[in-house]
This record gives sequence, C-alpha cells and structure tokens, in this order.
Amino acid sequence: MLPTPFRTAVAIVTLAACGHSDRPARASAGTVATSTTPLALPHDSISDRADRGRIAGDSAASVWFVMASDFECPFCKQFHDESFDQIMQKYVNTGKIRLAYVNYPLSIHPNAVPAAEAAMCASVQNKFWPMHNALFATQGKWESLPNPNVVFDSLAASVGVDSAAYHTCVSKHLTLPLIQADHDRAAQSGVNSTPTFFIGGRMIAGAAPYATFEAAIDSALAHAHSGSSKPAL
Repeated sequence: MLPTPFRTAVAIVTLAACGHSDRPARASAGTVATSTTPLALPHDSISDRADRGRIAGDSAASVWFVMASDFECPFCKQFHDESFDQIMQKYVNTGKIRLAYVNYPLSIHPNAVPAAEAAMCASVQNKFWPMHNALFATQGKWESLPNPNVVFDSLAASVGVDSAAYHTCVSKHLTLPLIQADHDRAAQSGVNSTPTFFIGGRMIAGAAPYATFEAAIDSALAHAHSGSSKPAL
C-alpha cells in the first residue's frame, strides 16, 4: 500500500505540465467520493490488488518515487519516453528505490479516466506496468477516439491479462473508487498538474529533464543513508 500523506519540502515547477488550473476528471456523478470527503482508500480484494500492482521495486527500499500522472497527458508521455526507463533501470530494478503510480486524470482529457481504469484493472492481475507502458506508447492512437475501449481491450490482451476478468473489472468500474481516492489525495497534497513527482521530501512538477530526477533521487538516497530522509507521500 502507498504511504500517506504526501509531504512536500521543495517544489520545482516547469512549463512541461498539463492542466495547471484544471479540476481532475470525475466519473459519473455520485459514484465516487467528492474532494471534500475525508480520504479513505477502499479496502477490498480488487482495490488491494490494484494498489499493490502499481508499485515497483524492493519493499525494503526507504526512498519512494511517486508520480501523479494522467495517461492522456502529452507531458506525462514525454516523461515516460525520456526518463522512465532510465529510472527503472538505474534505481528501481537495482533495489535502491520504490516507484508508484498515482492516478490524476484531468477533465481536459476525455479518455483519461477510461485509460486509468484500463491500467488499474490490469493492475488487479499484476499487469499494471506492461499496461502503463502500452498506454503511453499508443497514446496518439486512442486519445481522440469517441470510445477508446476497443484499443484498451487489445492492449490488455497483448500484455497477458485474463480477458473475462478484465472486462468485468472495466464494465463494472471496480477500480474507480481507488482512482478517485488517488486524485483526491494528490490534490490535497498540492498536485494541480500532471505529471507531478514526489521524491523523498521533494516535489517536482512537470516533465523535467532526466538529470533533474537523477539529482533528486541521489539526494534522497544520500539523506536516507544519513537517517534524515522524508517520505515521498
């Protein structure tokens, strides 16, 4: 489970971000909590599995790298294309940090919530990261479609999910409460654009260059080794 709450020591704001002043997208009215509702993550087998599936790295790592992101945001894709793999290879796969994805779909992106549901329903089957990569790789194909679910179904099948269970999850919106809880927590932690990152006690807003993330991670690791680190969230 993701640690809580978000804690921010330093904010770095760049221009490469989506929706600085836009409210996060919401699904059908009344089906999920409003942003003024006390935050409580749903605890059921679906939500718990979806939550665990979007966390990567060694459970013993003391430094968290948390990204609040929107699958339809072009700057989130920019970060994914330019920096994600390098961070995974250098820091996550080597056990130095833990990485987690937090959903923050924006209202300016009509397919952001369906994409988040597709990813989180794949996460229920421990296929979040392959689906995450597939969604960003094909963003240009589905971002403007009236109904992107055919593309999402194909992507899910390609990463090896059980199609029947996946379709049930998506059609019944079983991960929607977790997605709503994600962006409510993020909003209360100061997120108002995507992508936004929490690294140790530091917040970076926008698709900064890889060197910025590398420096922030190295600093967080140094503080962790000295016993003065702060949680990412």
